[in-house]
Amino acid sequence: MVQMITTIGFDADDTLWQNEEFFRLTEDRFAGLLADYAEKEHLADRLLQAERRNLGQYGFGIKGFMLSMIETAIEVTEERVPASVISEIIAVGQEMLSHPIHLLPHAREAVKALAADYRLVLITKGDLLDQERKLAQSGLGDMFDAVEIVSDKVPQTYIRAFMRHGHGPDRAMMVGNSMKSDVVPAIDAGGWGVHVPARYEWEIEKADAPTGHPRFRVLQDLGGLVDLVDQLRVAG
Repeated sequence: MVQMITTIGFDADDTLWQNEEFFRLTEDRFAGLLADYAEKEHLADRLLQAERRNLGQYGFGIKGFMLSMIETAIEVTEERVPASVISEIIAVGQEMLSHPIHLLPHAREAVKALAADYRLVLITKGDLLDQERKLAQSGLGDMFDAVEIVSDKVPQTYIRAFMRHGHGPDRAMMVGNSMKSDVVPAIDAGGWGVHVPARYEWEIEKADAPTGHPRFRVLQDLGGLVDLVDQLRVAG
């Protein structure tokens, strides 16, 4: 009997702990700061456009989000945004960078149970310092055999990670909330992709589900992950 899966990759933000919720709350505060200059919906569209433009320069994470908010504020006010508003945007961004971690349901139990029999790899996008801070605060760090903080997630990302830390993507599984970043590229790399939908979905992370693909699975939460892995564990 050959063990089909030997390595399990986990996304971090909105898979193991809450993240997008804090971005939504900050966007609400941002809309309040600029209510005299733009309607909330229009402002949200302009901010999303700025985030898309800036991903190549700033990458993923809070710092890039903060800079995109400042850029949007300058644009929608035609360069008349008060310094006090810019100062408040920086302040809310700093609050996000120091916000305590809230693990999602079943995250600790799933990681702990799987760590005994599988090689676990945390594969996450975002700012290096912020992601390291969140992992340290989560209390999950010691359960992972490796941590990969990457600028983006494409098939080659998973090929490299699972070759470096396991037996290759064909014997690996990636678990995450993003169809675009966690599921589809992991499957395209030759691995399993398990989608665990989050309460909020960032527009930039949307993608069509690979419905019908034999290595695609969906779980409502991490509570069902151990049973799923056990079902797939051994191939005759």
